[in-house]
Amino acid sequence: MTKFNLRTSFNKDDIKAAGEGTLSKNFAGKLPLQPMLMIDRILNISKDGGKFGKGEILAELDIDPNNWFFKCHFKNDPVMPGCLGLDGLWQLLGFFLSWAGGEGRGRALGCGKVKFKGQVRPYHKLVSYQLDIKKLITRPVYMAWADAVLKVEEKVIYFAENLQVGLFPKLVWDSGDDPALDPF
Repeated sequence: MTKFNLRTSFNKDDIKAAGEGTLSKNFAGKLPLQPMLMIDRILNISKDGGKFGKGEILAELDIDPNNWFFKCHFKNDPVMPGCLGLDGLWQLLGFFLSWAGGEGRGRALGCGKVKFKGQVRPYHKLVSYQLDIKKLITRPVYMAWADAVLKVEEKVIYFAENLQVGLFPKLVWDSGDDPALDPF
């Protein structure tokens, strides 16, 4: 039986602590650190609900016109790279796996389909994420699939189907072992 965390929301300090690996002794997962962290808060995370009845995540990212990516993507035409919004969705799905009791290092494994129907600009204030969990497995490793949308100003602008993330407990990069032994 999967042991889900009891908390259903996480603030900005919690999210930063998850990046540092210090959120709690019962939470083994990590999120990226700034500037790659694409989440500011999780409004709701649940093991049921969503359009498939298997869980959902609602989260947000505050947009600051001084974000690093606006300075370089593109000159005189600043836009948040679509891949960063997609990465935010993968980050949240990895967080879900740790929240569900999984241990290991999260890795994005793919996405069935992605569509971009808009853009995030420096004058926008807020990005909203919604993930609907389609499937969760816990053996041989924790892995989840989800469909998701990214909204800006309440307008859906990114659609992603079959996002997939896995947690891998035996990645060896910083252990001193032979990197060729990595299972992924």
